[in-house]
Amino acid sequence: MSSPRGSYAQKMRLPIYTPKGPLKVPPPTEIDWPKDDEEDHIVMDPSQEVDSLPQPYRMINKLVDLLLDRAWGVIEERNARREGEGRRIQPPVYPPLGKIQLNKPLNCMAISQDYLFIGGTKGFSIYNLDTAKQICVWEKLKVDVTSIWATDLGSEILIAPVDEMGIIRLFYFYKDGLFLIKAINEVDDASKQTTCVKMKISQGGNFAAFLLQGAGDVWLDVYKLPKESWLREMEHPQLTLNPKKKGKQPQLNTPDSISTDHLDMDTNVCFKGDIKLSLPVQIMKIKSPKPITGTTFKSPLEVFAKIEDCCGLGSGQHHFIKDSQWEQQMAIFKASYKKYLDREWEEEPLSVATFHFLLPSCVIAMPTEIKSPPGVACVLGIHWTRSHNFFLYSLNRSLKDKVDPESVWPCAAPITVSQLSCSSAYLVLACGDGVLTLWDLTEGQNMYPEGPVKSQMKCVVLCTDASLHLVEARGTQGPTVTVLVERPVKHLDEAVCAVCPLPALPGMVLIFFKNGSMRLMDVAKVKTICAFAAPSPFHPGAPWRPVFVVPLHRPCFLLQGGHSHETEPTDDDARIQNSVFCFNFEDYPLLKNISRNRSIPQRALADNKAFPQALPLEKRCERLLQESFQKLEKIPGKEQDHWTRLRRYSLLLQRESLKK
Repeated sequence: MSSPRGSYAQKMRLPIYTPKGPLKVPPPTEIDWPKDDEEDHIVMDPSQEVDSLPQPYRMINKLVDLLLDRAWGVIEERNARREGEGRRIQPPVYPPLGKIQLNKPLNCMAISQDYLFIGGTKGFSIYNLDTAKQICVWEKLKVDVTSIWATDLGSEILIAPVDEMGIIRLFYFYKDGLFLIKAINEVDDASKQTTCVKMKISQGGNFAAFLLQGAGDVWLDVYKLPKESWLREMEHPQLTLNPKKKGKQPQLNTPDSISTDHLDMDTNVCFKGDIKLSLPVQIMKIKSPKPITGTTFKSPLEVFAKIEDCCGLGSGQHHFIKDSQWEQQMAIFKASYKKYLDREWEEEPLSVATFHFLLPSCVIAMPTEIKSPPGVACVLGIHWTRSHNFFLYSLNRSLKDKVDPESVWPCAAPITVSQLSCSSAYLVLACGDGVLTLWDLTEGQNMYPEGPVKSQMKCVVLCTDASLHLVEARGTQGPTVTVLVERPVKHLDEAVCAVCPLPALPGMVLIFFKNGSMRLMDVAKVKTICAFAAPSPFHPGAPWRPVFVVPLHRPCFLLQGGHSHETEPTDDDARIQNSVFCFNFEDYPLLKNISRNRSIPQRALADNKAFPQALPLEKRCERLLQESFQKLEKIPGKEQDHWTRLRRYSLLLQRESLKK
């Protein structure tokens, strides 16, 4: 696209070499002459002289060159990446060996015992994990179910689905029957309808908490669940029949679109709407803490009298700071940051609560008259958005009692995330300044430790930059931090989007990436064991939000199929989306031995044998006596003497624990 200049005669001239720079007189001797360098001369070939392109062709030429340079850079980067992956040892990739085919799209999943609960169109369904068959369908709603929870109560299961209107209902699943207990927040007046944001049930199923939102406010309703009464009512169903409902008992709600091939007729479950169970009892209503304002006290003595029982100490509500002092500090703040405050700010969202049910522990200060049976939650821990405090409320109260926290754990920065371990033995508080606080809730149960503190804890932390870290705390030593997954710099699709521990495989975590890949990692060895891949044509959406569940006792996980929302779904995509893939670790040769060596039996979890420090003192003494007696049985002539001493030692420990 250039035009030569000059006549044909000029084009036929020989090249002219002109040295760069000014001409110099050469030295007299030939030895001192500088050697000519080709770079010091410019080729002045008249045939190669061209004019610069006029606009807009010059701009087009630059854009084309830039496009070619960038394309070549991408090619080189991909080649280097491919060569690096070829040199790297790739973990084995396992496809799912089990699948549950659904007839409708699913929105959410939950798992408990040997059953899978799937929320979808106008209700939810129940599947048997062993047979992969559907055993029950409850579709009596006009809207879809958006989230669902399922909690193991022993021989029964408590199910809590939430529909698109935000109404949460409690169902009781016992043997071959499904019972509706209550719609927690359903009202007749639609203008007064509240929305359930989240819920949680305590370990053992004695308490339940529901975070509700409505009329510009957010609060937490706490209920006590009469699970003992439910068992009695199941044993004597004639006492719980609803006289208002007559006629034939409603059977399993089976849509016409479900064929008999998808139903497990041997374990068919019926919905029994004519049986009325005991209702949960509300014991507490907790609202978000009020903003700190000027004091109403006239003297410091009134402040001390208000916090005489130490309840709520540390919340910042009881102080002696006047309104004038608050106004003065606010004026100084606005004057210092005026250029940042003048712009428009979005309205702050409502404060949302994160809450956990905690077991009895000496770390948690509670009144001495409050005593809870071992293994039953006694405290509700809660923190609100943009709040520095972690509040602790006793569950031994009624709705008429005044709702004040029994204890407060203040932090230096707002608490952003909190997590309770599956055994309820460890609690983690993460603050906005990047500080983690690790609590061992069982260490304080030992009133008379025999030696130094031996508490040990490992915590996997996913940061906002998509990097994954392992924080390990051991005894009184300082914590150590290990990087598990680096922050992606060039390839953002390799960022971590979700991390989930595997309760049945201690020390293992399941990592989900935005590009649709899944990996199993041993955090203790910082080693990727294997990877998982869904069958083709599985297309994760962008960004990928995986819908998965991890059982408490089974070494496996279940994943929902999906397709990309950017393209129209095909028949294969629809079939994949309506499927639940099962990755059972015991079906893969590499993971079979790992699963057998690391898995914790369900019975051990139920008896707390996997976490002996979580047991009360009496249970620990009883277990110690049993183990010691079994050892002494092997030594003849020593049983009676040693058994007498152990029995006296046990009685002494029990007396001391009762005194405390």
